[in-house]
Amino acid sequence: MRLDLFLKAVCVLRSRTLAKEACSREKITVNGEPGKASRAVSPGDRIRLVLGLRILEIEVVEIPSGQVSKKTAGDFFRVLVDQKDPELP
Repeated sequence: MRLDLFLKAVCVLRSRTLAKEACSREKITVNGEPGKASRAVSPGDRIRLVLGLRILEIEVVEIPSGQVSKKTAGDFFRVLVDQKDPELP
């Protein structure tokens, strides 16, 4: 599944457009490399997002077969880091 679709499907970002924009602004990395919206993700991949003052790092656990409910979205990834960026005010 594409990176932008995964982030939308598991409710990490509200829309695929936001995911594409974050990728183009280099706010997302996958396994330490710049995340392109079209990059395929698979279980075990680590995705790091810099969202304003927040840093979120997740590990892909499973790839959904489509859009999932907010209740079950957390089953597809594991949160590794969720913190405020210490370099930002």
